[in-house]
Amino acid sequence: MKGKNPVFRGAATALITPLTREGVDYETFGRLIDWQIEEGIDALVIAGTTGEGSTLTDEEHRAVLRFAAGRAAGRVPMIAGTGSNDTDYAVDLSRFACGVGYDALLVVTPYYNKATQKGLIRMYETIADAATKPLILYNVPSRTGVNIEPATYRALSEHPGIAGVKEANGNLSKIVETFALAGDRLDIYSGNDDQAVPILAMGGEGVISVLSNVLPRQTSLMCRKFFEGDLRGSMAMQKKYLPLINALFSEVNPIPVKAAMARLGWGENFLRLPLTPMEEAHEKILFDLMAGEGLIG
Repeated sequence: MKGKNPVFRGAATALITPLTREGVDYETFGRLIDWQIEEGIDALVIAGTTGEGSTLTDEEHRAVLRFAAGRAAGRVPMIAGTGSNDTDYAVDLSRFACGVGYDALLVVTPYYNKATQKGLIRMYETIADAATKPLILYNVPSRTGVNIEPATYRALSEHPGIAGVKEANGNLSKIVETFALAGDRLDIYSGNDDQAVPILAMGGEGVISVLSNVLPRQTSLMCRKFFEGDLRGSMAMQKKYLPLINALFSEVNPIPVKAAMARLGWGENFLRLPLTPMEEAHEKILFDLMAGEGLIG
């Protein structure tokens, strides 16, 4: 039995942040949060990678976190993206998020300056020591250039403030090793939509999802079917949505999901540089798949 309570179980949407050239579109953002909760999503992640946290100003980042926590008003667990390659800044932002009502913090590995495994341990322990809410570590080496090794997870699992992992290294063999070394002490969430059910099958607690921006009810149901023992039903949903998942990652996230959400009426298809709108050929494939699911005409 694990010694820490899961922050959530099921599907958490790594939510987009609706933006315009003038700034954050809070009217759309508020409606989007309400819709996600009404559709039955299990948790929300605010200002992570999909939420373009890396190009929000510090003032905007804090305002977005405060607004989203207030709008959700305790209806679902709320997780704040507070990672940075500057540990002191991550500490400060994490303290802020704890203070405005978040249930947990999603902290990505440091990017560009990177770190050794020793550096990762010291960074995460420093942030966890300063925070009053649990950390979910975020491992995405394709974006950051640094990978958390299974033995490092085991060492970090000893900290009472480190509760889980969003694992997006894509290497199922390494993920199995992490389950073997630390799965009894860390809740492991898939960070890749195409690996959600395989990670659930290893004992994972759910997925932190891009797909669920578009299909919150269905992504949550895929997890729920698994937990209720309907493995075949869960697997069928994983396979059914694989083409749409692939289209949502045909360009760097969140470029495709921003296009998809704009097409569904959730704000403008606007991204901040260096991100640019989706290429037309990829967009056509994405929209055709969305039409096939009955999402658009």
